[in-house]
Amino acid sequence: MINITLPDGSLRQYEKGTSSMQIAQSISEGLARNVLAAEVDGQVWDAGRAIEQDAHVKLLTWNDLQGKATFWHSSAHLMAEALEALYPGTKFGIGPAIETGFYYDVDFGDRVFSSDEFKQIEDKMLELARTKEEFSRKAVSKADAIDYFTEKGDEYKLDLIKDLADGTITFYTQGNFTDLCRGPHIPNTSFIKAVKLMSVAGAYWRGDESRKQLTRIYAVTFPKASELTEYLHMLEEAKKRDHRKLGKEMELFAFSEKVGMGLPLWLPKGAALRERLTNFLQKAQVKAGYEQVITPHIGHKNLYVTSGHYEKYGADSFQPIKTPQEGEEFFLKPMNCPHHCEIYKTKPRSYKDLPVRYAEFGTVYRYEQSGELHGLTRVRGFTQDDAHLFCRPDQVKDEFKKVIDLVLYVFGALGFEDYTAQVSLRDPNNKAKYIGTDENWALAESSIIEAAAEKGLRTVVEYGEAAFYGPKLDFMVRDALGRKWQLGTIQVDYNLPERFELEYTGSDNQKHRPVMIHRAPFGSLERFVAVLIEHCAGNFPLWLSPEQFIILPISEKYEDYAKKLSESLKDSDICGLIDFRDEKIGRKIRDAEVKKIPYMLIVGEKETAEGLVSVRKHGEGDLGSMSIEEFKKQIIKEITV
Repeated sequence: MINITLPDGSLRQYEKGTSSMQIAQSISEGLARNVLAAEVDGQVWDAGRAIEQDAHVKLLTWNDLQGKATFWHSSAHLMAEALEALYPGTKFGIGPAIETGFYYDVDFGDRVFSSDEFKQIEDKMLELARTKEEFSRKAVSKADAIDYFTEKGDEYKLDLIKDLADGTITFYTQGNFTDLCRGPHIPNTSFIKAVKLMSVAGAYWRGDESRKQLTRIYAVTFPKASELTEYLHMLEEAKKRDHRKLGKEMELFAFSEKVGMGLPLWLPKGAALRERLTNFLQKAQVKAGYEQVITPHIGHKNLYVTSGHYEKYGADSFQPIKTPQEGEEFFLKPMNCPHHCEIYKTKPRSYKDLPVRYAEFGTVYRYEQSGELHGLTRVRGFTQDDAHLFCRPDQVKDEFKKVIDLVLYVFGALGFEDYTAQVSLRDPNNKAKYIGTDENWALAESSIIEAAAEKGLRTVVEYGEAAFYGPKLDFMVRDALGRKWQLGTIQVDYNLPERFELEYTGSDNQKHRPVMIHRAPFGSLERFVAVLIEHCAGNFPLWLSPEQFIILPISEKYEDYAKKLSESLKDSDICGLIDFRDEKIGRKIRDAEVKKIPYMLIVGEKETAEGLVSVRKHGEGDLGSMSIEEFKKQIIKEITV
């Protein structure tokens, strides 16, 4: 018999050689019908694979990320089978699962492939799926693998086999299709009920421009047809909410090739939006005991050598800035934390001085590859709402909990209500990626886990997602369309204080190392604004809107009254503008709606004579007439955060 430990900690005994699917069946037939794969001692296996020794087992369904990945990778094999049936002689590169579906890189030879053929491929995939073909795993020798793909004439699989060690190679077969694959796969093809090919692109084999360009076909599949319908609807909504589209329409930001790719230009309205966000957080930080600091945009190379950033990220930085002095090099700063360590060192510290909390909206620079740049979500220059707390070891947990409170306050004020806290730990099997001792890592990781538990957060644990200097608590937020984004982050760091030789004098009159907490509730202003735009479709909370009102005079006769109203509103710190254009009022209203200005104040003969405004609200329509003082009271109440 073998002992199987399930995620809830319960222990069950089974005969040696029992599969995860059999375990699922012993729990309930309903569960078994939904099992796609299983995590066995941290590795994802086929649900039908025999377990030969004691193990921790987690059954994976469509609701698990690894379950979805297995489903989509199996779908890639199904698509390849359909392509081989429809286009004999097709050769295949790689077909991995990605965040939203999968792709397969395909060589059609001289044949020109287009999206016009998507429908027949989808139909063929569904036809094959209905045959309930099982995914069968088989270990093969390297020699046999080479013989098989030599006979098929598939040079891409042969190229992949070259890098594989004998004894590690497996084939998977379903129906008439066999592929080189590590797996795992779903039990059979009948789980796949809905298919949609999304797009086609070119991709050089192994990313090498000197090699042949293959056809990359992107697709997505679902276990229910209704889920595909929902997904396609979500994509349409996402297009409407795209922050690049709305950012242009609302005149928030722009990019210029002359300035440089990935370097956003904040236009006046976008700058006002940023300022409101920073003022909001600065106010909360002052209340929480933070002190504001400012550091340069560059730093000496030795600063980043000391911190470890040069070793870990030097290749992803901009090229060094060389000065006339021989051997002197500076870098655009990739992080603010080394600068804050040097501020801490400017004077002696006592245990009574701690915690010290430094905050900075500091702009940092990283050389992202041009193909990875995407609007504001992936840029080369961005501003972090950074803060670094220096505290005693006995203060770490309490300080960490206070930072959690601050992050949740920010999310609440901005309407992010659906989030999960991801405990990001180091990869225990690859400690070379990280700096610091096992002892310090254990202390840091336990502080985060305990603090998150005491705050009652819904958490998941991810190994290998820690920063190189310490573990993190990353807040994974779902937006209005259900998409997941990583926004706020909190990190515990015993290592940078060691590297920078930071000290404080303890109550025993001896020197001690402080512990450092890194935190950024927004993450970066650029990414946060992009996510916020798409989350609320550009309909910002009134307190955050760069233009809270627009006055629409029916004709130029009423412009003086409009100016008087505008001044009165601005005296009460309510921001907006007047549309002086010689356009019909209907056009002015439509344009204000497109720009998502929250309130439209229409003024004509009646309003001017009676000292009123006719109020329209974006997305809601006419609210009727009221005095300017009544309108002010309504707005002030709404913008109070």
